[in-house]
Amino acid sequence: MSLDVPTALLERAEAGPVDDAEFVACVRDSLPYAWTVISGVAGDLHAGDADFADHEMPPPGEAERGQLLRALASDAIRGGLERHFGVRLAFQNCHRVAAFTPAAVGGERYQAFISPRGQLLNQSPELRDC
Repeated sequence: MSLDVPTALLERAEAGPVDDAEFVACVRDSLPYAWTVISGVAGDLHAGDADFADHEMPPPGEAERGQLLRALASDAIRGGLERHFGVRLAFQNCHRVAAFTPAAVGGERYQAFISPRGQLLNQSPELRDC
């Protein structure tokens, strides 16, 4: 799943830097499932008083899984989304997406989520093929 870059945005990128708002809009329009998941966890995080929110529902299909992988595997996309939503994203098992407040990064819960132990504890046979 690649980004669907409008011609005008591509021309601006060829000429020089583009702003985050244009880039994030391209991501939103190109990866709607990933946008829904990430905006949802960011919204949940900002709506409460916790330093962490997550989404654990497997994607409904391979196309949606591809969108989520594309969004979170790309440094540029992930960074743009983190700046846009004011969160730090973390990711496990092709579907478990978490948003942390910037202040929580480096904290116990964040470190536990991104640790090898956290990854191993979040495994199950049905997730091996994701």
